[in-house]
Amino acid sequence: MHGCLARGAPSYASNFIRLALGGGQPSIGGGGLHLRQRLTNNIRPLVRYAHGSTVKERPRPPLERALLERSLLKSASPELLVRCTEFDSTGNVRVVSGEFKKAELCTKHGLLPRDLRKVDTGIHTIIPSILVRKNSILVNLLHIRALVKADLVLVFDVYGSTDSHTQSVFMYDLENRLRQGSKGLGGLPYEFRALEAILVSVVTSLEAELRMLKAMVERLLGALEDNIHRDTLQQLLVHSRKVSNFARRATLIRDHLDELLESDDDLHDMYLTEKGDAHDEVELLLESYLKQTDEIVQTVENLTENIRNTEDIVNIILDAHRNSLMLFEIRVTIATLAIAAGTSIAGLYGMNLPNYLEEARWAFPTVTATAAMLTLVTMVFFRRKLRLMQKLTLTSPRERSRLAQGKKGNKEVASIES
Repeated sequence: MHGCLARGAPSYASNFIRLALGGGQPSIGGGGLHLRQRLTNNIRPLVRYAHGSTVKERPRPPLERALLERSLLKSASPELLVRCTEFDSTGNVRVVSGEFKKAELCTKHGLLPRDLRKVDTGIHTIIPSILVRKNSILVNLLHIRALVKADLVLVFDVYGSTDSHTQSVFMYDLENRLRQGSKGLGGLPYEFRALEAILVSVVTSLEAELRMLKAMVERLLGALEDNIHRDTLQQLLVHSRKVSNFARRATLIRDHLDELLESDDDLHDMYLTEKGDAHDEVELLLESYLKQTDEIVQTVENLTENIRNTEDIVNIILDAHRNSLMLFEIRVTIATLAIAAGTSIAGLYGMNLPNYLEEARWAFPTVTATAAMLTLVTMVFFRRKLRLMQKLTLTSPRERSRLAQGKKGNKEVASIES
């Protein structure tokens, strides 16, 4: 059946491309054109029908034609192979980064294509999953994509994880746990030893990343206590985003483990070696790592709260400095206004008009004193207004005067009664 599907897929894809591009009958192979040539030659404007008339759309630009050609070629020839490392029932590595056909894997292990898609995406997905099937467990947690059976473990190669230190440590630990046997690890069956190795690697990776982020964030928060600098704030913003992403991934893993513990059917089906009525072993195993992931989530939440509190304090300090600068600017403006009010008299006397005070002895000191008095009065008046505006209270001046009068009246009544 899978072979028929594999042979029929190119024909179906070719018909789809022909219909999408408006071409004639498909002819791939034989005397026909090559698929890439047909895509290049047959990409032309689509036809749109409206009110019985045929309207041709404008021709596509070259960039749009190239993108459409690439997407259709990619959909016409999907990747049919996956790379994975296989461990046998004794923990020995049978195949290292071997290539397997997806159809063969699905047929051999009783999986559906949508189940295999969860672990062969080739990219780091954020949503974790532990899918329990009839005779297998599919795990997708952080950097690990694995298929666990009663006597077999397949670890899928993920892009960027083949040569990583975390993946190498996980492979070594998995091999040791599978080789020890059920007697070496408290009587755990094969599938639970593999699952524990996966959970250990996931929790260790989360703890290592948390330690690194915590050290960097605490260093930046300590630097902000001494000096609020623009570069430090920018670095804190970058690390706060990393902390948020880490918190989201850790929370998703914790929630998924919690949901798995709530499902009795999944816990029962996770026993692949020997079925039983109770599921105490796997429940204790998952609860142990659920507590560890919960501690990680609580720690990162505290770290996020510290970042938010520091950001709030920094914003308050910056607002206070901004208000101080605005206050200084207002004071300078008041001084300028007061001086301008005093010099306005000099401006009036600067006009070339006779004022009959040029020969008077008292004119100069009188005008000078008047200008100085006007400057002083203007400055004092606006400074008092500014001082009143600086006082921040929860009640208005009118309400404060009314409360003061009420207190005064109460004191007079009390003195009369006494």
